[in-house]
Amino acid sequence: MAKNNKLREAAVKIGSAVGKVEGRAHKAAYKAAKAAHVARRELVKLTKQVDALKRQLLKSTKQLKSALQ
Repeated sequence: MAKNNKLREAAVKIGSAVGKVEGRAHKAAYKAAKAAHVARRELVKLTKQVDALKRQLLKSTKQLKSALQ
């Protein structure tokens, strides 16, 4: 009976350690996914800003060319 109890305690300790590792891995994966999502949204915003600047530059270039003629 005592051996069975010790084996059970060892199994509980092992299971707890595995559960902690899995929990930490899950949290790390969640944080990484969240960071990737935020980075993607920022990239989309930056892309829109760059496109707006390109349009503005083209418009300014046209105005400058016509002013120089």
